[in-house]
Amino acid sequence: MPKRVILTINPGSTSTKIALFHSNEQILLKNIKHPVEELDRFQHIIDQFSYRKDMILKELENANIDFHSIEIIVGRGGLVKPIQSGVYQVNERLKEDLRIGVQGQHASNLGGLIADDLAKNIPGARAFIADPVVVDELESITRLTGIPQINKHCVFHALNHKAIGRIYASSIGRKYEELNLIIAHLGGGISVGAHRKGKVIDVNQALDGDGPFTPERSGTLPVGDLVRLCFSGKYTREEILKLITGKGGFVAYLGTNNACEVEIMAHEGNTLAMQVLDALAYQVAKEIGAMSVVLEGKVDAILITGGMAHSNGLVAFIRKMTEHIAHIEVYPGEDEMRALAMNGLRVLEGEEALKIYE
Repeated sequence: MPKRVILTINPGSTSTKIALFHSNEQILLKNIKHPVEELDRFQHIIDQFSYRKDMILKELENANIDFHSIEIIVGRGGLVKPIQSGVYQVNERLKEDLRIGVQGQHASNLGGLIADDLAKNIPGARAFIADPVVVDELESITRLTGIPQINKHCVFHALNHKAIGRIYASSIGRKYEELNLIIAHLGGGISVGAHRKGKVIDVNQALDGDGPFTPERSGTLPVGDLVRLCFSGKYTREEILKLITGKGGFVAYLGTNNACEVEIMAHEGNTLAMQVLDALAYQVAKEIGAMSVVLEGKVDAILITGGMAHSNGLVAFIRKMTEHIAHIEVYPGEDEMRALAMNGLRVLEGEEALKIYE
């Protein structure tokens, strides 16, 4: 079978990652850094479109890539409307919602837009997005909060969750859609999801909502205390939001969002660093326990992934508290570029139907 040529694009806040795959084989990976002073020239994220696209084209040219050999371009999905998991053709409706940022402005909104623009210049090429962070398969019972004006909404690491679920299923000769899994993504954000037969039926809102605290996010807080802090007169609205996402977690306690630095502090005898690491692991384990209840105790495996899964101590703590629930597998790091390519390849080879964004 001929190898399929797939370009993946993942715009981040200060960088744009691109990768080129020949089917499952990665032949190019570039992390294009964008200096802050360069980005400061643009008033809005959408204004960075041409700047980032031109940088991508330059990198492909420098790498002597045959641009016209590319069959599909898969961009990181942005903050569009809540959608089902899957691979979506970039259409006019999707592009409009990416431009507007219907659930917020983020650099990832540029992924589908740049993919579409590049694909238009390659005869026969198509542009997709896959499993954006707003994938929403929650059951209705999970959405009620106790205050009718506030419903739970879904923001989590859908791309890595789904990819790791499929990788594990393949390793045991099963399909992801046949299994009940608990997947914990441990990175700058942390999401712990209950996967039942291919759908994430419950997961913490990992951006500015609930769940464990993270290297830079506060996670679940005592609500009354938070309200009193908001009205204490000590903080502006923006400062409170920053405490929740950006300056919470490790940053709030230890002044860094680097998990490796925190581990070094702990190994060197910093008592607070030890306590903070253990508390994070404790909260992750507790969330895993909660998701086991969601799955009624019928759990085929617990999968731990993300950058902090490299920490043997952190994983050991979580394992000790949760190994009675199910078998545990660890997949350190995250490979979003390969996950995007895997999704595109599944469509090309007829393993998954392409979805239409409406």
